[in-house]
Amino acid sequence: MSENKNILPQLPYSYESLEPHIDKETMLVHHTKHHQGYLDKFLKAIEGTDFENVYVNDILKDLKIIPEKLKTSIVNNGGGFSNHNFFWEILTPNSTKEPEQNLKKEIDIEFGSFTEFKKEFKEKALTLFGSGWVWLVLDKDKKLKIIQTKNQDSPLSIGLKPLLTIDLWEHAYYLNYQNKRADYVDNFWNVVNWKQVEYLFNLYIK
Repeated sequence: MSENKNILPQLPYSYESLEPHIDKETMLVHHTKHHQGYLDKFLKAIEGTDFENVYVNDILKDLKIIPEKLKTSIVNNGGGFSNHNFFWEILTPNSTKEPEQNLKKEIDIEFGSFTEFKKEFKEKALTLFGSGWVWLVLDKDKKLKIIQTKNQDSPLSIGLKPLLTIDLWEHAYYLNYQNKRADYVDNFWNVVNWKQVEYLFNLYIK
């Protein structure tokens, strides 16, 4: 099992550092209220169970091990905790604005170009009904795919390896963008940590 890391992570940048693309108030509330809330409810759900000292991602990778009475709470709150842990890591105020090296080559192969990739990613984001996430993942054949997940479902639960994601719950963007999800998605590319995405890609294709 992984080292127990079921604690709220510190952000690797300040709350205001992603402005103007993601505003300080949104980041502050998103991290200290929403993310903390998912963690608190997840810890309560696993308290006194065999999962109490198990890292959230190890639980989400095999939903069959979760008793039915705990499954909804763990999937929703553990998923919310895990998804946000990942989301913060692929954001940066110092974005290179486009993918690097091996990942760039693979994106060109799979999608035709980075421009076409962004177009498909945006389409997935705009056609996701309600709340959820859009992800760039590696599938079991180590091929790049863009997928949607509803609510706080995790790609880990369906055997996929996440490389990049965008949070499409309204709390992630509503203060700054209101109902303009398309503008939020367009500005998201200004704060993507492509170095981290490249690191994950190289790690998983070995």
